[in-house]
Amino acid sequence: MKLFSKRIISVYLLIIFLSSCSKTKNTSNGGGGTPADTVTVVTPTDPTTAATIGFFMDAWTPVSFTAPSYTTVAAPSGNATAVVTVDASTILTKISPALFGNNSNPYSTQMVTESALMGYLKNLKTKIIRAPGGSLSDVYFWNAPKGQFPADAPSTLLDANGVASAAGYWSGKNTDGWTITLDNYYSLLQQTSNTGIITVNYGYARYGLSNDPVAAAAHLAADWVRYDNGRTKYWEVGNESGGSWEAGYRINTATNKDAQPEIITGALYGKHFRVFADSMKKAASEIGKTIYIGAQLLDTEPASWATNTDKTWNQGVLTEAGSKADFFIVHNYYTPFKTNTNAADFLNSAIAVTDTSMKYLKAHMTKYGVSAKPVALTEWNTFAEGSKQNISHVSGMHLVMTMNELMKNKFGQASRWDLSNGWDNGNDHGMFSRGEAESGEAAWSPRPAFYHQYFFQKMSGDRCINATAPASSSIAAYASTFTSGQVNVTLVNTSTNAHTVQLDFKNFNPGQRYYWYTLSGSTDNGEFSRKVLVNGSGPSGAAGGPANYTSLNANAALVTDGKVKVSLPARSVICMAVDKK
Repeated sequence: MKLFSKRIISVYLLIIFLSSCSKTKNTSNGGGGTPADTVTVVTPTDPTTAATIGFFMDAWTPVSFTAPSYTTVAAPSGNATAVVTVDASTILTKISPALFGNNSNPYSTQMVTESALMGYLKNLKTKIIRAPGGSLSDVYFWNAPKGQFPADAPSTLLDANGVASAAGYWSGKNTDGWTITLDNYYSLLQQTSNTGIITVNYGYARYGLSNDPVAAAAHLAADWVRYDNGRTKYWEVGNESGGSWEAGYRINTATNKDAQPEIITGALYGKHFRVFADSMKKAASEIGKTIYIGAQLLDTEPASWATNTDKTWNQGVLTEAGSKADFFIVHNYYTPFKTNTNAADFLNSAIAVTDTSMKYLKAHMTKYGVSAKPVALTEWNTFAEGSKQNISHVSGMHLVMTMNELMKNKFGQASRWDLSNGWDNGNDHGMFSRGEAESGEAAWSPRPAFYHQYFFQKMSGDRCINATAPASSSIAAYASTFTSGQVNVTLVNTSTNAHTVQLDFKNFNPGQRYYWYTLSGSTDNGEFSRKVLVNGSGPSGAAGGPANYTSLNANAALVTDGKVKVSLPARSVICMAVDKK
């Protein structure tokens, strides 16, 4: 009897041992063909906010995932053609809420009167809208009634070649329907739950005819700060002021009264910046508000043929104003100027240019002895033209990639150019159409980039983590986590080959279900379709996306044996969220 009992016990212990071997914990899920087991998830520590993000992170809030309405579909069968590793063990950065901005301009109607546009902006939630708009900032008088400009503002300005032409000043109090008043800009922000970033008129410090044009321009800027009364925290001094196209690049020294040079330099701008900053900060202090003021830099090595102004710009600005500026401003239009860039190069620029830009800026801050400060990319888009690139589905793909690359490279703020612009033979930078007859679009129709940003933000978390795709796959992979524990994955297929993608997770256990939206182009306009299809639903007309975008069901599939697999069409984007276990 004793012997029999020992045998039973031995068999029982053997069963327990074998069972325990089969339940050994793995450190990844879904990477092989056997069922994945639960891993012990360790909550990673939030990193210190990067100096290049700084105070732009102040408005960060945690994000909890809410599952969208969905249609259950079958996960793709067969082997994956690409495995993407999603590593939730380390947080690269909390995501700056200021990276999703856009630009307004003063030639796109009063805007608040356009109910369709306002509806789209309320849904998009860009967080930041810049004003008054590009180069026009340097001829913009915020407090001037229509046609009534300061007496010391000359009637003509010089171009880069010294040729004089009508100044063409812009007024912040012009109530005509084709332009926007400053007060309506503030109303636009309030109605769409956005905040602003404002560029003050620096050009006036150069071309003004008073005895002290720098003081006059700085005083005008300070008065704007007082009028703003804390509604705006972020301020820029001038727009692309070293550019030969900009008002104030070249001035008439015969009429200038404070011995300024004919051509601007970075050092001169830096000296003037200090005056602006002192006046504007004093004004903010008087009304008990905190503001941050940015100075302009270049984020790319000037070409050999560039002006001497460009070649010495960063050195001059950083030497004269590097310690005074709260943040640094750059602009970048990712592709070569006026070039008919193909889709592959167009998309690849999102990665290469963003990475190069931040490295260049950090190197220059170090070189000229300035501690790292927040970086704001207050204008970005592409210069490509000739194939309607900027109003295409591929432009929307580029937007998704760029926003993710800005996160990875730890930019503080970014505003795409722009909400509305002009048809220009299809080379329009506007996210929304003005409804020109040639476009075939109704006024304020969203372009594909709108839908890409909407669905990307809808499915994104609040902390950026690493995601890695095989280099040979031409897939750009990005990921984030939600404070509520789920994981977001964004996949961009830049190639013309479809993929079946499987996700391999680290430090994360997939739960019951995953949800996704697939954004793909159509067959019109060659590589640059003007349509975007979201889970197969597209526009009724010649361009844009589905009218019912806010109510579209996500696709959803059950997580089976720990596997998350999706079909990623050629030249497409998938915005996905995965349940936690």
